[in-house]
Amino acid sequence: MRILVFQHLAVEHPGVLRNFWRDAGHDFEIVPLNEGAPIPNLEGFDLLAVMGGPMDVWQIGMHPWLLPEMAAIRTWVRDLERPYFGICLGHQLLAEALGGQVAPMANPEVGVTAIILSEEGRSDRLLAGLGMEVQTFQWHGAEVQRLPGNAVILAASEACPVQAMRVGRHAWRIQFHVEMTRDTVSEWGAVPEYAESLKKVFGAESASGLDAEVSCHLHSFNAMARQINENLFHAIKEL
Repeated sequence: MRILVFQHLAVEHPGVLRNFWRDAGHDFEIVPLNEGAPIPNLEGFDLLAVMGGPMDVWQIGMHPWLLPEMAAIRTWVRDLERPYFGICLGHQLLAEALGGQVAPMANPEVGVTAIILSEEGRSDRLLAGLGMEVQTFQWHGAEVQRLPGNAVILAASEACPVQAMRVGRHAWRIQFHVEMTRDTVSEWGAVPEYAESLKKVFGAESASGLDAEVSCHLHSFNAMARQINENLFHAIKEL
């Protein structure tokens, strides 16, 4: 398959997913929208993957490229009806592009957090085999507060009721992160917006412990990423 990747920050790339895609023989093209890269013609791609980023969907004045990005997402999902996979900001952008609403959380959700799959989530192809409760990695201060039409909630956490969602039969997005590598926490922690949320949640002294915590879970996180990736491509073949 040919995968189109919308990227919003150099260090917030597809991470371990790139390894799975290469091993399976998929081609992928990364478009760094925050660097001014133009959106290519969508017709030549089979899957749109949209990554996370420190910006918020409503910060159009600071990041004007968010408007054409959401327009492209809307065209891809609603008009072309092609497979979509969004992570974190990519989860929120799809909701906003299709008429949902994203807003700030009362407190950021950062660190290793349990999510609970809904009844729909336990039967959904993307999350098959994960069980009812899953430990995940979170780093976000905004959340989907109103669902777009034709959306189904697949998972929730205590702090965030929309952790995973499917729109129609072909568009999946997750608020949590699965793409982590051993460098993720150190790279993201150097981003000012992420450093601020880290301090808000953990405090200045305890923030350094997040890297160690994620390292302890990295093997299981990568295994979950592999499972979700395989599920995604199996689901795409059945569309």
